[in-house]
Amino acid sequence: MIALSEVRAQVTLPWTHVDDIYLHGRWQTAHSSERSDIVDPTTSEVWGSVPNANAADVDAAVAAARAAFDDGPWPRMTPHERADVLLRAADEIERRADPLSWTNTRENGSPVMETAGAAANAASIFRYFASLADRLAAPDVRPFPAGGAETVVLRDPIGVCALIAPWNFPINLVVIKLAPALLAGCTVVIKPAPPTPLSIRFVVEALADAGVPPGVVNLITGEAAAGDALVRHRQVDKVAFTGSTPVGRRIAAACGELLRPVTLELGGKSSALVLPDADLGAMSAGLVRSCLRNSGQTCYISTRILAPEARYPEVVDMVTATIAGSKLGDPFDVDTVFGPVATEAQYRKVLGYLESARVEGAEATTGGTPIEGPGYFIAPTVLRNVTPEMTVAREEIFGPVLTVLSYRDQDEAIAVANDTAFGLGGIVYSTDPDHALAVAQRIDSGSIGINFFASNHSAPFGGRHDSGLGVEYGMEGLGAYLTFKSIHRRTA
Repeated sequence: MIALSEVRAQVTLPWTHVDDIYLHGRWQTAHSSERSDIVDPTTSEVWGSVPNANAADVDAAVAAARAAFDDGPWPRMTPHERADVLLRAADEIERRADPLSWTNTRENGSPVMETAGAAANAASIFRYFASLADRLAAPDVRPFPAGGAETVVLRDPIGVCALIAPWNFPINLVVIKLAPALLAGCTVVIKPAPPTPLSIRFVVEALADAGVPPGVVNLITGEAAAGDALVRHRQVDKVAFTGSTPVGRRIAAACGELLRPVTLELGGKSSALVLPDADLGAMSAGLVRSCLRNSGQTCYISTRILAPEARYPEVVDMVTATIAGSKLGDPFDVDTVFGPVATEAQYRKVLGYLESARVEGAEATTGGTPIEGPGYFIAPTVLRNVTPEMTVAREEIFGPVLTVLSYRDQDEAIAVANDTAFGLGGIVYSTDPDHALAVAQRIDSGSIGINFFASNHSAPFGGRHDSGLGVEYGMEGLGAYLTFKSIHRRTA
């Protein structure tokens, strides 16, 4: 049974049970009388609730965003004026760092070791996109190849954007959509995941205090039906979604019918390819961050570790010792590395994968079992003797489970890494940077790291195949919130 930390009892949160959603620049009582409960995954207790938005709430939120886009000042401000607001918002978010972190941890069980940096990371994303104002404002005039005329290319905001986020990183996976949308001049309706509806309120309040005009940012809460109504709403111009691949497919189908632009950041099943010359000590130091971050509830992490046959026992021993030596506990304890699985449904799903691994012949070298007591804790698990056709080697588990596979030669390793329906992340471990780069170039993935993995705000992040459509971050991510107009004119 997991012991609760003293810190948990000392934390006071500003919001628990709320009746309001955010429209027209203020908190307003929702039309819906239905409630959506918030469960603490550490104790399995209901500790909060929010409105479960109905069609009237969705209509009201989209109408507020529509009015702000069609008639309000935000799209008509210069990029630099909007950037100044984003910079002020970054400061306001950082001032709310502690209660934001505590609320996030209470919602989804992410350790405070993780959530303590959420405000700072969100602020850095706002500051990065604010830095692109010069590039957005710069005139773009292109001559006709044959001469005699030129084209003025305008970059207009795309319109009203529906931003739908998952529960694993409920702040930053909103902000990577919100910041470029706002810099572009769009207005938005945010729909957080049902388990994590309160922490995003800190960002909404920060934006209001920074001077975002009423109606530019709107927030609704609730279950899947509210998200579906938002995606299909006739006055929404673009959808951005992060979440599971099955839900992403349904959103893509709806947007395809409506000819509506959509960005989808979906699942992953990435590989950490350990080359024969890899430094296992250095790999161990960053293993949790790169391969089992947030108790394995991270889309891009490399949960399949591919080890050369000659070093397979050595790699298994290192991975096992590293994971077994990382603290599992109350996420409010600052030393906790692994907290609970975020929801009961996900907890049961992960246990189902562990049973499939047992039946199919894999062996747990550490963990592999649920922890007795309340809450959704599973002992962090390392599986050896995993083969590429096993269920745990092919499907996204999204829990504290690492699989270690062996390979005979480099070509086989690359083939196994690429033998997946996904294509989101990946790592190559090697002490030879040139060789590692050559191998990385052969991995069919949207992003890949050499001896580590991290997101770069200035570089595009997105997946291939079942991992999604489009990219976030960078100028490319900003472009997803723009629509282009070409004005042709004769030259002297």
